[in-house]
Amino acid sequence: MRRLALLLPVALTACIPSGRADPPGLFDPPAERAVRTAPPAMSDPEPVPMRTVRPDDKASTPPQVADPAPAWIARKVQPDAVDVPESRYTVRPGDSLRAISEKTGAGSEAIARVNGIAAPFVVRVGQTLRIPGGRYHHVRTGETGIAIARAYGIAWDRVIALNELDAPYVLRLGQRLLIPSTDEVRDMTLEQRAAAFKLDIDDLITGAEPALAANAKPAAPVRTARRAVPSNVPVQAPTRFVGRFDWPLAGPILARFGPQGQGRVNEGINIGVRAGTPILAAADGVVAYVGSEIAVYGGLILIKHGGGWITTYGHAEQLLVTRGQAVKRGQIIGRAGETGSAREPQLHFEIRQGRRPVNPIDQLPRRG
Repeated sequence: MRRLALLLPVALTACIPSGRADPPGLFDPPAERAVRTAPPAMSDPEPVPMRTVRPDDKASTPPQVADPAPAWIARKVQPDAVDVPESRYTVRPGDSLRAISEKTGAGSEAIARVNGIAAPFVVRVGQTLRIPGGRYHHVRTGETGIAIARAYGIAWDRVIALNELDAPYVLRLGQRLLIPSTDEVRDMTLEQRAAAFKLDIDDLITGAEPALAANAKPAAPVRTARRAVPSNVPVQAPTRFVGRFDWPLAGPILARFGPQGQGRVNEGINIGVRAGTPILAAADGVVAYVGSEIAVYGGLILIKHGGGWITTYGHAEQLLVTRGQAVKRGQIIGRAGETGSAREPQLHFEIRQGRRPVNPIDQLPRRG
């Protein structure tokens, strides 16, 4: 997976396009992004300290106070993975894949995968199963993929690949995840070690939801920003996309989607606006993330719309929604600004189908 990212010296970073159509240091090719520093105008930037601003707040700009730990890092992860040797196991009466996983220490998904066992994952008494060796992390309540990966100093997308994870990427209590071996981690380059601690939109889409307890269901969306889904509970996302996308605000296009030349890529569009312009939800959905942990985006909102569709809104100076909140198309979710790496007031807007960014212009109504 490509991570088109900026490495900021003292801040969490991400694969993020910014401000003008071609500002220096943005849309870096992969070979440069691990060592490039922030643009000259942003020496030693810190993540913008923002909080979710409630609709009834009187302040015109958010107070400079830090949020509590975000959901993707709220539960601290203990890196106590167990090395499991390759072996064989003969199925006994009463065994299930989960029980065999508990006995051997290997992940039930990994056992099913190497033995070609498909859903509903039935095993037969007397059947001999190959137990795949490896380093397995036992998932605990509230742990997220991002936090697990960081505890081991590895990139979350590497864990996705090892475990062949797929949407909706929600982990479950007791799941055993394959983790890269200690040899692989030891042999990582400095660039790979730095990249493991970058945070980007793809990470938030795939690894930000807390693990789901056994027989539990994700939390139902809330109706207002006055309430929030607890940080240790996954949010129930829409199952299908209903309706259409609309423009989140009006303004000139500062940077278009796609290649920008010299290996640079913009995964969305940047729209120029006046500071404080309301940002509107492009379609009905549920807020999956709101915060400022990706420094170059500043204030950032992610909304899941169902069917794998996700919209993102960056450079907000005010955040008027909360994680887990249901929103309607045209609802004000924030106010545009000049936060993060933006050098003038604007909105960075993306539409994604799963993990793949698509050109927003192709999904939006034609402007007159």
